[in-house]
Amino acid sequence: MELFKWHGLGNDYLIVKESALSHPLTPQAIALLCDRHRGVGADGILLHAMPTGVVPGVVARMRVLNPDGSEAEMCGNGVRMFARYLERQGLVGQGRALIETLAGPIEVEIRSDALVRVDMGRAYFRSPNVAVVGDGDVVDEPLDLPGGRYYFTFVDVGNPHCVIFVDEPSAVDLPKVGPLIEHHPFFPKRTNVEFVRVEDGHTARMRVWERGVGETEACGTGATAVAAACVRRGVGTSPMVVRLPGGELVIEVGPDDQEPTNYRVFMSGPAEEVFAATLSEELLRKLGW
Repeated sequence: MELFKWHGLGNDYLIVKESALSHPLTPQAIALLCDRHRGVGADGILLHAMPTGVVPGVVARMRVLNPDGSEAEMCGNGVRMFARYLERQGLVGQGRALIETLAGPIEVEIRSDALVRVDMGRAYFRSPNVAVVGDGDVVDEPLDLPGGRYYFTFVDVGNPHCVIFVDEPSAVDLPKVGPLIEHHPFFPKRTNVEFVRVEDGHTARMRVWERGVGETEACGTGATAVAAACVRRGVGTSPMVVRLPGGELVIEVGPDDQEPTNYRVFMSGPAEEVFAATLSEELLRKLGW
């Protein structure tokens, strides 16, 4: 079975064609493929699937499978990789294309400089993915954990994000705090977590704990949520440069003519192929294939 490894700012994924699978991708198989010591190694798997036929005009469907076997609605870094992968496969050219995801259709623009600009849709500050009492936007809401209280802004950009502004993200014990927030009762489908420092009106620095993954080098939807939260709280102005451990993304945050209380958001950044490979017979046997 052939697969392709890509990364976006160090956030790496394996891209697998659904048509090439002889057996289902069970949680055990996903975990082994993503294992950096016994498998191939990745933050997750992007499954290249056939469109459902529900959304007209899409060129392919992208499913996002986390190492713990769960499926995410969308992945901002992943959709950039997937777009350039489709270009490399000869399925799209430079310019705009539509990709189907669980979060809905995502329009991408593959640019001549190898960057990909993604229409991330709308940023919502309340959705069914947060269970906080009240009807308004969830901004600077208290979050009590063992050992202290944080204040968070909730942002849904197709998947849920808990954005917390701090003096210094590197000082946060993310492996300890991240899982506590990810599984907090406020978030019925769990959540991604971002700790953020605003450097100036157009720049923010962040660390991310990804739902079902752990700490990663970069998260495209997380950077998008951070920029939207900065604008919403009045501490940042579009476009925002969001600095992650793996590099920088540029996020445009603008008004939404159809839904004035929310934002339209666009993300621009790189994606690079690492290698294409064929799995060994030994690994296939371990996978049970």
